[in-house]
Amino acid sequence: MKNKWSKTVAVVTTLSLLSVAAIGCSKDTATDTQTAEKWTGKIVLWDGPRWADQGGNKYHWLEDQKKSFEASHPGVEIEIVQVPWAELNDKLGVSIAGKSWPDVAPIDISGNGVNPTFIKQKVIEPLDSFFDAKEKADFYPNALDAYTQDGKMYGVPAAMTVHSMLLNLDIFKERNVEPPKDGKWTWDEFTDTMKKLTYDKDGDGKNDVYGISTYIKNGYYEAWPFLYMDGGRPLSDDATKFTFDSADSLSAMKKVAALKNELQVAPKEMGSGDVGGTWKAFSAQKTVAVEPWATWAISAAKKANMNNIMVASYPTGKSGKPVTIGGVGGWMVFHQESEGKKQVIADLLKQLTSTDNQVLSAQQYGTFPSRKSATEKNPFANDPQMQAAQKLSESAVMLPRHAQWKKIDEAIQAQLQLVLNGEKTPEDAMKEAKKSVDELLKK
Repeated sequence: MKNKWSKTVAVVTTLSLLSVAAIGCSKDTATDTQTAEKWTGKIVLWDGPRWADQGGNKYHWLEDQKKSFEASHPGVEIEIVQVPWAELNDKLGVSIAGKSWPDVAPIDISGNGVNPTFIKQKVIEPLDSFFDAKEKADFYPNALDAYTQDGKMYGVPAAMTVHSMLLNLDIFKERNVEPPKDGKWTWDEFTDTMKKLTYDKDGDGKNDVYGISTYIKNGYYEAWPFLYMDGGRPLSDDATKFTFDSADSLSAMKKVAALKNELQVAPKEMGSGDVGGTWKAFSAQKTVAVEPWATWAISAAKKANMNNIMVASYPTGKSGKPVTIGGVGGWMVFHQESEGKKQVIADLLKQLTSTDNQVLSAQQYGTFPSRKSATEKNPFANDPQMQAAQKLSESAVMLPRHAQWKKIDEAIQAQLQLVLNGEKTPEDAMKEAKKSVDELLKK
């Protein structure tokens, strides 16, 4: 489903992996009341790793928030459960099946907002009664829309992102190649540049530096804007029909597969699900000149001492316009019996998504604010790369919102891997995907 983004917003998220604590849900430890001031007890909060402190702790921000909130709410305890982002959705599904969900959980910024399946299952709480009109008005409409269904607010948006192309200009300079003017390039200009950036660096007769690489993995969409460039989309605008088998979709898939299998400007690993290896090749090994990432990678690259980087749009195809995919991250509240506890949790979410916290996330984590008041503080005043990424938001579209999207995504991604590995043609792969997706669309 297409969704035009505001020019002043966008965001990102992290792909870091840490150990996950045991799944559990909280139990009220005090008598319920109807007022937040009198409710006491434990709130179980899941979260993924965010930006690290000097000691490498990627949960330090949330731990500081816990201390602050507990100090202002005597008798309330917050239990933090660390969950790797890549495992979050699966673990939530398991917890729901076992009726052992957390009180609060994040929504991965790579996605398209609140999961319609959770709403259908009635396991998450609407929060409209805790946010007045003035509070809601501070959120960008498209951010709030990602958390709204049937006119109800089922979560609080905290950050936004877009995917962009990240260029290592040191390799461009080494090969005497000009980067795209104004960060824009056609498909032909892009492929010509990738050829020039692919070369044998150590003189052993084999290429060891490549122009481009990316990965294919359930729930991640760095490669998908390539598949949109000729006008194709995975589902129809009303999310009722599978459309990744259209001529425009298939032509884009053929182009992307050719990067690896015909033009050989990508390593053999391109198209695997190895997120960490793909990032390492770009940021540490310096064996790939260009990779698409969500905008968290901008700050991550700088922290990896990549000081000569550039943000560019995805190449344009038959559509004649650059396109990218955006995401909205935030928080949702799982079903509660206690009204007093829900009020306390709502207060916690207001703190976690406050203007100051969104500015901090923008500067430290490479996300874009979902609050207008945070954008007005100009968090990227001294960051030209993030400013460039922010401009890409005007060409961003959202992923389809469908109750079966997780399974639809899995069916498509499995076939896309086969296409990029040269094991199937796009026609055969999408014919197989269509069988699975059509059944899911009937549910």
